[in-house]
Amino acid sequence: MASLPLRDERGSVTAEFAVVLPAVLVCLGLCMGAIQAVAQQVRLTDAAAVAARALGRGDDADGIVSRSGAAIETERTGGLLCVRLTAASSVAGLGPLGVSTSARACALDDSAPGAG
Repeated sequence: MASLPLRDERGSVTAEFAVVLPAVLVCLGLCMGAIQAVAQQVRLTDAAAVAARALGRGDDADGIVSRSGAAIETERTGGLLCVRLTAASSVAGLGPLGVSTSARACALDDSAPGAG
């Protein structure tokens, strides 16, 4: 019985690595983008809560909002003062495309006439 010669498999590991490496890099980039998006959402939520409390006390929240770089909208409803902050996404490449992140927080409105 004659033995069949083995095929030369040199370079197959290099080819497999060349195929897998871009996929791993894309996954890593997506994970980093997701972390950036969550971090921005947390910062906006915190800034909205601080701004709502400050405005609810009758204080000025311009410094808080300017540090976050967001646009502010306020709404008074049933004894509550609600603040919505909206900012362009900080995830690479999404901000210029119009993707934005927003956060909303409410606090008691002690600045309203007759409150407190």
